[in-house]
Amino acid sequence: MASATETGGITGTQDKDYNLLWYVESCLENALRLDTCIKDAERAKDGQLVELFSKAQADSRKGANLGKELLRSRLTG
Repeated sequence: MASATETGGITGTQDKDYNLLWYVESCLENALRLDTCIKDAERAKDGQLVELFSKAQADSRKGANLGKELLRSRLTG
């Protein structure tokens, strides 16, 4: 495991930048996984779960978009 002072010596990417990349990827992956959850809940006709998972998916998409905007600004500026 990397030490608490790792700042890119191992990965070549500073921790803060790596964390941003990880965050965007995790949000996108979560949105995809939640799509499966929504479909399962729809098949089971469980409206409460459909609503919960749909809201969570929207939040994941929002997080991904915010992260992508920040990443884009850092890469271009």
